[in-house]
Amino acid sequence: YAAYLAITAYAGQMGSGYALAVLVPVLVLHSSLQHEFIHGHPTRYQWLNDLLVSPAIGLLVPYLRFKDMHLAHHHDPNLTDPYDDPESNFLDPVVWSRLPKWRQVLCNFNNTLFGRMLIGPALGLLCFYSKDMSDLVRGNRRIAFSYGNHLLGLLPICAWHLSVSTLPLWAYGIAAYVAISVLKIRTFLEHKAHERASARTVLIEDGGILSFLFLNNNYHAIHHSHPGLVWHKLPEKFHSQSEYYLRRNGGYWYKSYGQVLRLYFFTRKDPVAHPLMDRNGQQDQAVRDSEGLVT
Repeated sequence: YAAYLAITAYAGQMGSGYALAVLVPVLVLHSSLQHEFIHGHPTRYQWLNDLLVSPAIGLLVPYLRFKDMHLAHHHDPNLTDPYDDPESNFLDPVVWSRLPKWRQVLCNFNNTLFGRMLIGPALGLLCFYSKDMSDLVRGNRRIAFSYGNHLLGLLPICAWHLSVSTLPLWAYGIAAYVAISVLKIRTFLEHKAHERASARTVLIEDGGILSFLFLNNNYHAIHHSHPGLVWHKLPEKFHSQSEYYLRRNGGYWYKSYGQVLRLYFFTRKDPVAHPLMDRNGQQDQAVRDSEGLVT
């Protein structure tokens, strides 16, 4: 928060371009801290953890919605399921087959890393807001509370930008969008479709700037195996039993984010339609039989 306040207060002296360049990683790191605090850090009091990452200076995603959806995502037997995993990037094959051609082209482009970073934030937010507003109209009080809490948190941010900050609100909005684009590098291939739940989560053995901004969440299989393990212990946990974890996740491993960028920046990694669901929207028998297994 100190970095955010300093950058936005002195953006005029720094120059808008430089201010945005240093603000984006601050917003990325704030999102990563939100994720860390959702999982019980740095205190044992969840209400205090929640308070420490409020308001959401990333602007675009209410923290409590992120929290609820992410905790639901951690039910590993549902990983990648288009309906039961709120963070899945797959579609039901039936839904996919009914999309107009232009939307299929758009979705296929979104399944390249370049597309995910360029249009992924817009598509993701559009689907996210649309689903939330639909549930809100149906009377979902938890969602109403989450958005109300988020709007209250935006009041001091708006007051700061209107009274003190030298960074225009439109420029701040651009920074918030670009921060989500950077986060899309992390989420792009965190999970894949696989018969075994334990083999659906990636390990990226990276230790560079992106790994820091993502708070080592590139060791994602370790995080899903030990969701309460603090971020700075994830690499050590992996290296202490690397053969076990690589066997457990089926060898779903990359050397670095550089390798990921080289392989998939312009190339689609996965199909949009979930490959393990049949045309009736049901998972294959092998998947149903293996759900919940931890091997």
